[in-house]
Amino acid sequence: MTGARTTIYGIQYLRALAALGVVIFHAAERTGHHFAIGAAGVDVFFVISGFIMWVISERRPVSPLAFLRDRIQRIAPIYWLATAVMVVGGLAGLFPNLVLGNAHVLASLLFVPMRSPSSGEIWPVLVQGWTLNYEMFFYAVFAAALLLPRSRRLLAIAGCFSALVAIGFAVDSDSALFVTYTRPIILEFVAGMIVAECWLRHRIPGALSSLALVAIALSGFVALAVLRLPFDEFILGPLAVMLVLGTLGLEAQGWFRPRRLPMLLGDASYSIYLWHTFAISVVVKACGMMGIRPLTSALLAAVAGTALGVFAYLLIEKPLTKRLRSGFFSRPVEHRA
Repeated sequence: MTGARTTIYGIQYLRALAALGVVIFHAAERTGHHFAIGAAGVDVFFVISGFIMWVISERRPVSPLAFLRDRIQRIAPIYWLATAVMVVGGLAGLFPNLVLGNAHVLASLLFVPMRSPSSGEIWPVLVQGWTLNYEMFFYAVFAAALLLPRSRRLLAIAGCFSALVAIGFAVDSDSALFVTYTRPIILEFVAGMIVAECWLRHRIPGALSSLALVAIALSGFVALAVLRLPFDEFILGPLAVMLVLGTLGLEAQGWFRPRRLPMLLGDASYSIYLWHTFAISVVVKACGMMGIRPLTSALLAAVAGTALGVFAYLLIEKPLTKRLRSGFFSRPVEHRA
């Protein structure tokens, strides 16, 4: 790392890229286009999450309870607000395909996986909140691991998640909890932690190797998108790890600078992720009524979704998070990592 600097600019750039990928994926999906690879932004987010949690636990030792309180304050209020908008909109008839159930709404708010009465799939009320169920589960396991000596934490979490994945392959169950928390995708958090340990020990690839890793990862994503090949976490996970590791290698070589737009998009990535679908729905519907071509509609929807997320970050997330954290912690490094 460079001196006492806590900002990892490359991670901010990756956050921005991952958020935009998800936005474009949903905009394309709503307009009949194909950009399924944009959903790989989730895999990048999971690797980054594992990386950040491991790094901040090293930089700022914290108790399990304080860690969980910090994570809940960071994640939950904005998500609850976005979920409330969905519920109110559903009750008002704005989302005709949304079927609300008390148990499902409560499970969504508590980050508990449950099958949606709308589709039977394991989705919360705000569909993109499915990733937060994984995040909160990871945080709970990570908090428990903080009770162990540092030298045993990574092995304990890796062992726990590997065992869950192995059980998932060995046992057949339709339980929403079982299906969710035995998916191999949870290993992406572990991979991020391993990358973080390499970063902390200064065992990051050099410039040429890092360039190769980034090139392979991006080429892999492009190939999957262009050729429309099937993919899952067994393919996306390694590509995401290579992208993060390569980016960190370039970071160590001073390749990244704090450019205003990507830094803003990186900071706002959580709000972009949560709020973009609202703007996309409105724009796509309006474009359809005006007879605007699907490709133009998709572009406008992506821009609107990103803009709404940025505004939500500046007007809601940033001031609310600052107020909630006052008195507990100073500004955490994960906002700037």
